[in-house]
Amino acid sequence: MDEKLLINGNIPKSYFRLTIPNVLSMVITLVYNLADTYFIAAVGNTDLVAGVSLCAPVLTIQMAFGNVFAQGGCSLTSRLLGAAKKDDVKHVSAHCIYAGYLLGLILGVFFLLAGNILLPLLGADRDTVGFAAEYFYWIAAGSPFIVASYVYTNLFRSEGMSKEAMFGSSIGAVLNIILDPIFISGLGMGARGAAIATVIGYIASDIYCTVVLLKKSQVLSMNLRCFRISGEYEKQILGIGIPAAIMNIVQSLSVIFLNHFLLPYGNVEIAAMGIAMKTVSIVNLVLIGLAYGGQPLFGYFFGAKDRDNLKKLTRFNLRVITGTAVVMSAVVFAAAVPLIRFFMDDPTIVQGGSLMLRLQVVTMTFAGIVLLLTLIFQSAGKIGVSFLLSVSRQGFIFLAVLFLASRLLGYYGVLAAQAIADVISLVLAGSLFYRGIYKDWK
Repeated sequence: MDEKLLINGNIPKSYFRLTIPNVLSMVITLVYNLADTYFIAAVGNTDLVAGVSLCAPVLTIQMAFGNVFAQGGCSLTSRLLGAAKKDDVKHVSAHCIYAGYLLGLILGVFFLLAGNILLPLLGADRDTVGFAAEYFYWIAAGSPFIVASYVYTNLFRSEGMSKEAMFGSSIGAVLNIILDPIFISGLGMGARGAAIATVIGYIASDIYCTVVLLKKSQVLSMNLRCFRISGEYEKQILGIGIPAAIMNIVQSLSVIFLNHFLLPYGNVEIAAMGIAMKTVSIVNLVLIGLAYGGQPLFGYFFGAKDRDNLKKLTRFNLRVITGTAVVMSAVVFAAAVPLIRFFMDDPTIVQGGSLMLRLQVVTMTFAGIVLLLTLIFQSAGKIGVSFLLSVSRQGFIFLAVLFLASRLLGYYGVLAAQAIADVISLVLAGSLFYRGIYKDWK
């Protein structure tokens, strides 16, 4: 197992072997997300685009529930591998997979029962509620498969099977892209067609991952007899997974609050922000791939108590993320207008969306560093600090800045809130990392 994670003691080589497939997987996820936006925007109906954009937090919440057992399981599994406890990995992996399906089922039932209450809370009004409902209910029905897909791919990464995780995401993305134009325009299903295509993609991904796990994995298991785990392991999974999930939920809440603050300025602004945030995810998902691609190594080194390699990996990972973020952010900033126009060639959307995109991406380098430091705390099993950082950048810091900036600067304060929050979050994460981990490495 060490061979899969650490190749001849070469950290850069091992890092890129794990990370490149993970980045490609994130890019595929990006294509997954952008496909709906592109084909829906092609219809030319602003209210339709706004309605689907309002449902973005639903997908983020599904990711959050998946991350309870995905990131919690990945962190624990990689540490168990570092401690050479392979039999325990079988129990942990089986527990996480079945718990993921069950949690997704519970979430889906909740969404379906509470849809009439949730849609207005997401920001839907009389012009957008019909489109939002069509997308919402079908995505809600697919919750078990969407949640489980995150568990599969994260567990694959913990074993060093990044390529298999990438292929699992690829199958869903390709199928989604093929079905989107057929369902949305060809069959005239609109928002409902986009949601159905997305769910079918996730189901196909889960089927592939199940087959690969049963045939190729050396340590992961789906044996129901391995479902039971110790209370200590459950605590470790939930202690890391719940803060990671809360981070995703907080992201959803931040989008909901942002949409509500934009609502007085019209649905055109919400549509523009929806396109801008999907576009900025180009940078964000690549940075997530670079950070989380290294998580198995971080967990392995923490499990083995290898401080020297932890320091080397942290410095190397920091350089890679910072350099990538600077270059990609500069490109997106410069190309903001054509990027927004690619989705919807409406002068109002292009003008507002390009400004929104630039303000979202200008501090993405800071966001990447905060993401990496949060990941290191998760990999170390430091539950309290992981939780604090998970609810900071797009949580209490963002909301505090949003309320204050909107009052002081109005519309432009709303748009600049995330950039300001990123600066404050970097200071917080950096100080916690220095005091909580880095000082112990000296």
